[in-house]
Amino acid sequence: MSLWWLGLLLLPGLLFLLGRYAIWLPGRNPEWPRLMMLHRVTPAIAASGMNMPPARFEKLLQLLCKRNYVFVTVSELMDAADRRRHIALTFDDGFADNYHYAFPLLKKYGVKATIYLAPDIPDIEKLDLAQITEMAASGLVEFGAHTLHHVNLTRLAAGEAEREIRDSRARVAGLAGSCRSFAYPFGRFNAEHERMVAAAGYDSAVSTRKAVELIDAGNRFCLPRISTNGVMDGVQMRIALAKGRYRI
Repeated sequence: MSLWWLGLLLLPGLLFLLGRYAIWLPGRNPEWPRLMMLHRVTPAIAASGMNMPPARFEKLLQLLCKRNYVFVTVSELMDAADRRRHIALTFDDGFADNYHYAFPLLKKYGVKATIYLAPDIPDIEKLDLAQITEMAASGLVEFGAHTLHHVNLTRLAAGEAEREIRDSRARVAGLAGSCRSFAYPFGRFNAEHERMVAAAGYDSAVSTRKAVELIDAGNRFCLPRISTNGVMDGVQMRIALAKGRYRI
């Protein structure tokens, strides 16, 4: 068999590996802060982009602890004068399993996190007031807003988008005691929504952009986050931390 044919046969496997393990992406400064995006932590459903089962979540925490990251909430990250090696774990939507499965592991490892609540999101088992109160009182969890109804802001009229942003901050502050940060549902937003978030009194907002960046005035209302997936293996976790994403 010629080398040409051998290369042709190996090409699909190589492309698969380069897609699954994006080692070719440029690395980011290891001292820069990281924000990680998660949603659910439950053994009740299959691992996926929306769910990192508890055993896999614990492996992630062990890796982060071993690497001596400084765990902070998003608001603490924004307040920090020195953000070197800071990491903020973030959970979107406010699933009840964040309390049942993620919170015990946060306590076990002394790790902080930020949970973005959409108080009127339909069709999920949401965190209740007692759970929110306990988590906020622990000092390990802060709560941000994720609109009232988990809506795509780009599909709303300006006034309705503004109400979803503004009123969700008031609701979350009433539930948790404070609300300083915002997360855009579905990662859908534009520059006008960034201005609405700032005008509503938030001091930061996170997006679904998959990157690692320094934080400054230009991105404080569109902060990127590291992509995660419940089926990530250890190599992919390390690639994501180094580069902001682990696959194409």
